[in-house]
Amino acid sequence: MTQILRADPSIAANFQADEDRLFVRSAARAMHVLSAFHHVGGPMSLSEIAENAGIDRSAAQRLVHTLLTLGYIRRSADDRGYLPGIKLLDHTLDVLRLDPVVQKATPVLLELRKNVQERVDFSLYDETRLIYALRMQSKRETFYATLVGHSVPTFCTAGGRAVLSTLPDAAAREIIARTPLHKYTAKTKTNSECVMAMVECARADGYAIVVDEFVQGEVAVGVAITGRDGKPLGAIHVAGSLAEWTPDEFANQVSPMAMEAARAIIGGL
Repeated sequence: MTQILRADPSIAANFQADEDRLFVRSAARAMHVLSAFHHVGGPMSLSEIAENAGIDRSAAQRLVHTLLTLGYIRRSADDRGYLPGIKLLDHTLDVLRLDPVVQKATPVLLELRKNVQERVDFSLYDETRLIYALRMQSKRETFYATLVGHSVPTFCTAGGRAVLSTLPDAAAREIIARTPLHKYTAKTKTNSECVMAMVECARADGYAIVVDEFVQGEVAVGVAITGRDGKPLGAIHVAGSLAEWTPDEFANQVSPMAMEAARAIIGGL
C-alpha cells in the first residue's frame, strides 16, 4: 500500500504558545489526542494514545474520557482499545460542504469523470502534500484510493507538480527542500533539480504528467486550481492504467479536458 501522508501530531504537541494569550492549551491537547490516530493501523491503548499525542498518560485519560463521552472517540469492538468516533464525520461534512472551491469543483468534476471514463480526484493544497476532497473512482481502485482525506506528496504527483508550477521558483524549491523525497516506486524522481525541471515543464504546458512515479503502472495528469490572486488552492488529478494507455495518448486525450475543467472552476470562484 502506498504510504498515506498525514499531519504529524508531534509537531503540534511541541508548539510553543507562551506568547499567545488566546491559545487554549486544553483544546490543543484534545486535538493532539485525535491526531494520534493519524499513523496507526488499528485501535490504540491509552498509553499508545498518550505517546503518539506527546502528552502524559493522566492527561490522555481525562481527554479520552471526555471525547468518548462526546462521541469523538469510541471503544473498539473487542473493547481492547480506542478508535476515532463517527461524530468526526459530521465535521468532515462541514469542511467539504462549506468549502467554496469544493462547491464549485463538484459539478465540473462529475462532468469530467463522465467524459474521461477514468479516475478523477480533486485535492486541496497543503504545501508539502495535497489532501483529497473529492474522489470519483474507476473500476480498478483499492480501498485506500477511494477515501476522502487520503493525501499525497506534491513533489512526485501530477496534481502536486501542477500546483508547484503556479508558485515562484524560490517558493517551489523551499517546499521541495522540506519534503522527505521518498522513492514510492523505482521510477520516483528524488533529485530536487529533476523535480524542479518537471515543475518547469508543467508551467510551460499548463498541466503536469507523472508516469509510474507514485503508483506503479499508473499515468496521471494534474492541473492546478488557483484563486483570483494566483495562489494555489488545489488540483485536479486524472489517472489511468499504463496497461490501457501510453503516456502520450493519455496526455493528449485527457489534458485538454482537465484544463477546461480547471478554467471552469477558477472562473466560478
